[in-house]
Amino acid sequence: MPKLFGSSGVRGLVNVDLTPVLAAQIGMAIATFSKANKVFVARDTRSSGGMLTNALVSGLLSGGTNVKDMGILPTPVLAFLTQRMHAGAGVMITASHNPPQYNGIKVFQSDSMAYDEQSQNVIEEIIEDKRFSLVGWRRIGDTQPADQSQLYVKTIHDAVKLREKLHLIVDTGCGATCSLAPKILASLGCKVTALNSQPDGFFSARSPEPNEESLTFLARTVVELGADLGVAYDGDGDRVAFIDEKGKFADFDRTLAAYAAYVTKMKNGGIVVTNVEASMCVERMVEPHGGRVLRTRVGDIHLSEAIKKQKAIFGGEPCGAWIHPQFHLCPDGILSSALLLKALDEEDKKFAELISETPKYETLRKNITCKNEAKHKVVEKIGENFRQVFPENTELSRVDGVRLSLEDGWILIRASGTEPVIRLTVEGESLRTAKKIMEKGIMLVEQSAGKVK
Repeated sequence: MPKLFGSSGVRGLVNVDLTPVLAAQIGMAIATFSKANKVFVARDTRSSGGMLTNALVSGLLSGGTNVKDMGILPTPVLAFLTQRMHAGAGVMITASHNPPQYNGIKVFQSDSMAYDEQSQNVIEEIIEDKRFSLVGWRRIGDTQPADQSQLYVKTIHDAVKLREKLHLIVDTGCGATCSLAPKILASLGCKVTALNSQPDGFFSARSPEPNEESLTFLARTVVELGADLGVAYDGDGDRVAFIDEKGKFADFDRTLAAYAAYVTKMKNGGIVVTNVEASMCVERMVEPHGGRVLRTRVGDIHLSEAIKKQKAIFGGEPCGAWIHPQFHLCPDGILSSALLLKALDEEDKKFAELISETPKYETLRKNITCKNEAKHKVVEKIGENFRQVFPENTELSRVDGVRLSLEDGWILIRASGTEPVIRLTVEGESLRTAKKIMEKGIMLVEQSAGKVK
């Protein structure tokens, strides 16, 4: 059986990769593995969500699990409620920022952290071996509708108090945040103008991925209405993107670094977790405040594990996925936007001013074709040969591929998980420096590939 779980749960094309039959099997496997008496289930707005939810719930019920169906809800809200209301597990039907023809299933532990790789492997083994623990007809579980989102709303309202009432343009992209996000931000005293706030499983208004290209209308609206900030979420609400008061899309890396610096300053130091692809501006902003940056593999589950293990104060990936461990261990777009407003209020700064303090570096990316059966061996060989090409490296990391830290930049070389290519990511203090590092990186890949038979 091909591997089901990726870095963000099970995900695939609806009725091709992800069918109601598979959803029911995953439900049976979760019930078998978790032995949970109570499981929370929610979904985003995708048109296939109801079908897959019904199938998943049937599988859970057949294992004797009682289900609280929370309907359409952002992923982080489900994770938060799973923890706060002591459910045995939480299951979210979502494909996050992927196009509408995709859907997925993400499973959370009772502590709000997504299932780790070990738990995912057990689920897959149960499905492959069909070792489902089904109960007798008298013990089949019960399902009830439930709406406990007010607990999440109150938690944010209690944590964030603003002196200045900003005008926000909030683009929920017709996704799972369409109801809660405008409501929560308005409850903080902000004037909220909502865009695309009606649920639409086809995401007709814009792509569910909030990037510069998909947020051009939001940027224009911020300028035309003279708003203080534009805020946008992905399909399930675990990511957030910002448009500054000048209508400019805020770079994900620099926004992450600026907020991480604020948290570190407020906490008088501490560990900040990010992934191997994030900009070195995170270190440059965090370390002057006594903080330390820890880098993990790409994927929010790896950040959550490191945050929990290291008792970190904050974590985030440069895609708008931020984790605030004092609340829960799932990336949370709505919470992140509220806490950013709190940072602006306490620092008494406009958003563009806050971001301007973060240095901007040049990033280059290149893919080099390499056969699937050879790409991992080539990356392994690169780890052995790097000193020949980069004798001046200051640090080597093998957390995810090979990442070399240099005096004026860094290079990351990874085997693609989906394509026959090796991916190179380079960052330098200048474009000239970045190009020079990339040239050496290409040379290193070519030399290492020549030594792999």
